[in-house]
Amino acid sequence: MPRSSTSCRRPWLVGALLSMSLMPLPILACASSLARVDLYDRSDELALETYRHRGRDYVVGQPGNEYAIRIRNCSGRRVLAVVSVDGVNVVTGETAAPAQSGYVIEPYGYVNIEGWRKDLSRTAAFYFSDPQDAYATRTGRPDDLGVIGVAVFRERESRVLMESAEIHRAPASAARQESSADRQAKGRAAESNAAAAPALGTGHGRREWSPARQVEFERANSRPDQRVVIRYDRRENLVAMGVLPRPARPRREPNPFPGALGFVPDP
Repeated sequence: MPRSSTSCRRPWLVGALLSMSLMPLPILACASSLARVDLYDRSDELALETYRHRGRDYVVGQPGNEYAIRIRNCSGRRVLAVVSVDGVNVVTGETAAPAQSGYVIEPYGYVNIEGWRKDLSRTAAFYFSDPQDAYATRTGRPDDLGVIGVAVFRERESRVLMESAEIHRAPASAARQESSADRQAKGRAAESNAAAAPALGTGHGRREWSPARQVEFERANSRPDQRVVIRYDRRENLVAMGVLPRPARPRREPNPFPGALGFVPDP
């Protein structure tokens, strides 16, 4: 049930939350961070390698392949992970902002987010798509294709720890306020930095069973305790950007007589 909180710098309401079933995954090693985020190619059944380039993280997306966002809580308290794909909140479909809904993950637990949430029982699978087929493009928001964001919040310490992996439903008023500010910031960025057309987005794929339930979560702070950003693109684009090395040309054995059979021409 909604209730008031003064744990943040300004009062806000704790709304409904959703719980999501977990899928068995390999153990993800934690570094010295609050949470770890990885992408998993479901079609090829492999974890996507992350490449660091000029302070940014990139992965190679294979067009048509389904993928999942895997988040591990590296702490001993529950955390809230607000997740965006192509600038869209994966739970509500709103233009993404940190104050919105997200997944709550138990201490040292993990969640596997495989698609856009449709209701408490189903999701629509993520897949690497052409820009015009991306969900964000089809809903009139094509400016932020090729980026995945996770804003992680610690839970307020006075909260009694409960069970696992849930989705936070943020207050509608806060979500609208953050979304408006976010849209304005994006508009200014688009005016000042005309980027090349994106080469890959995330589609709205097949419906899958993904049960969820409502819970409560109280944030320790109004600002995220950790932000993770992963960009994705086609391999050839990442090579052109210098993120990946250019493929080496196959070594050719030298031929002592490379010319065709003939006779010496006049000089």
